[in-house]
Amino acid sequence: MSGFETKMNQWLYEQLAAEKNPRRREMLQKEIGHGTKEFLRTIWYPAVGNFNHLYAEWEVRDYGNRYRYLDLAYMPGGAKGCIEIHGYRSHARDIEAWRFMDLCKKQAYLVLDGWLFLPVAYLSIEEEPEVIKQMTLSFVGKFVSLSTNHSLSWIEAETLRFARGVIRPFRSEELALHLNRSGRQTRRILDKLVEMNVLIIHNGQQRYRTYQVVNNDR
Repeated sequence: MSGFETKMNQWLYEQLAAEKNPRRREMLQKEIGHGTKEFLRTIWYPAVGNFNHLYAEWEVRDYGNRYRYLDLAYMPGGAKGCIEIHGYRSHARDIEAWRFMDLCKKQAYLVLDGWLFLPVAYLSIEEEPEVIKQMTLSFVGKFVSLSTNHSLSWIEAETLRFARGVIRPFRSEELALHLNRSGRQTRRILDKLVEMNVLIIHNGQQRYRTYQVVNNDR
């Protein structure tokens, strides 16, 4: 059994052991969906490195008082993030109208209830995993909380907001344009945030240096 399989099985076992809700217990006792497992194997675990704050088959109630189950819920510090893995059908007409409408309602309920929603196409997991990894890291970055005693100035906070919003490592020139600051001022801001362990240098080459948000869950 691979290291991933061992970690995933332990993660599922711990959730099952702690769950008191009989409906979710029954869902967890079944094998998780193939698409969800491939997302965890190919995208989540290589990119994030652990299963902290992640829950499979999480139960929610919608506005119609129906039970809904999320493929994956990501809830650090009580935040609400949802990842749904969508399969593929060759023609739109193959999707039953009621199922399509219900899927739209489910997603609408989640958004209106304050969930940050990340839909992932199964084909993208297979065909463009690096893109989906960057999107996933950006999604996780939305929930990053600073474990530092330093207070951020408004421009440092805006830098962090910018860094969380992009789905790839960024260059100082991009941030300078966003902040409307000179290259020298921007590099000073980035250097300070790197020292504070808020950002990391992704590519260390001086001329092509790029940055990204630290994932504190690693």
